[in-house]
Amino acid sequence: MTALTAPATRAGRLLWALTDGLTLIGRELGRIRQEPGELVAALIFPAIMVVLFGYVFGSAISVPGGGNYREYLMPGLFAMVTFTSTMAVTMRVATDASRGVMDRFRSMPMARSAVPFGQTGAEILNGVLGMVIMAVAGLVVGWRAHNGLWQTAEAFALLALMRYALSWAGCYLGLVVKNEQTADHLVPLVFPVTMLSNSFVPTGGMPKVLQVIAEWNPVSALTAACRELFGNPGAPAGDLAWPLAHPVPATLGWALLLLAVFAPLSVRTYRVRGR
Repeated sequence: MTALTAPATRAGRLLWALTDGLTLIGRELGRIRQEPGELVAALIFPAIMVVLFGYVFGSAISVPGGGNYREYLMPGLFAMVTFTSTMAVTMRVATDASRGVMDRFRSMPMARSAVPFGQTGAEILNGVLGMVIMAVAGLVVGWRAHNGLWQTAEAFALLALMRYALSWAGCYLGLVVKNEQTADHLVPLVFPVTMLSNSFVPTGGMPKVLQVIAEWNPVSALTAACRELFGNPGAPAGDLAWPLAHPVPATLGWALLLLAVFAPLSVRTYRVRGR
């Protein structure tokens, strides 16, 4: 095994990790180019969701306070796709672990934090592309952002930050399960989390217990933050739980908490598994 030659200074180690991480981001993007079917499916899925939910549910659900259901729906779909992307990272990391790619990385003189950084960095680039396609699909079916360029940019930045934070959670899960079949079995567990929220229907009609869970669900906070920033129907109003009454700071808090927990956990798990 090749011995690690870590720089002596903190700045040198940081630059080392950054350089190796960028190399691995390039490796992930190169793998996507070699397997375009996976990318195409990932990009088409959000567009299908927009059309399917917008037109199937649109005629059956009343928007609180009135308004176009597809404008009410789009922030929820943005949030849903953001959270379900976690499992894509989990699958990629678990696949690398089960096929020995991680062991190969560990045998190379590269920064230990570079592998998780590369996986999560590639995910956010994919995520930005997916958001652009989804926004275009939304515009086609009638969705609009009404609060100007700055607040629209804030909403997309919030979505990107949450997606990046969740990618670290996905990276950690992939390192823990280390098996692509097991990771695949975890995928259905994400959908109840996204459905038990205000993404598609108001939480007011839910049973009390489910309503409390939905109001404290980070999916609901992200959805409410996007509705507020985009100026779409269903913006927070009335007597609500704190995360829904203050959705932007609540979403920022959730994202920073996820980063604080899962970034060090992912790096540590990658290091420990290599001993």
